[in-house]
Amino acid sequence: MKPFARAFYKSSAWEWTRAAYLKSVGGLCERCWKKGLVTPADIVHHKIYLTPENIKDPAVTLSWNNLEALCQKCHNTEHFFEGTERRYDIDELGRVVITE
Repeated sequence: MKPFARAFYKSSAWEWTRAAYLKSVGGLCERCWKKGLVTPADIVHHKIYLTPENIKDPAVTLSWNNLEALCQKCHNTEHFFEGTERRYDIDELGRVVITE
């Protein structure tokens, strides 16, 4: 987590919101579910990324309209691999698979 967001992510408001949101989607990754896959969610992702400017805005930080439950793989794709060519993938067991 980024330093400016540390206090927010440790707050009881976020912990409650995160737990309630995960429960509302059955604890499953929403992107995988749309593909017909059943994958446990690890992360509650903010669709509008948190910034120092919006970190105190509950309409961004705590609104369920801005949240998405994701597995680690989908979250990594969102933040680290979007728009880049990868020569590998991670399978459902966490193994690296070469895709050249």
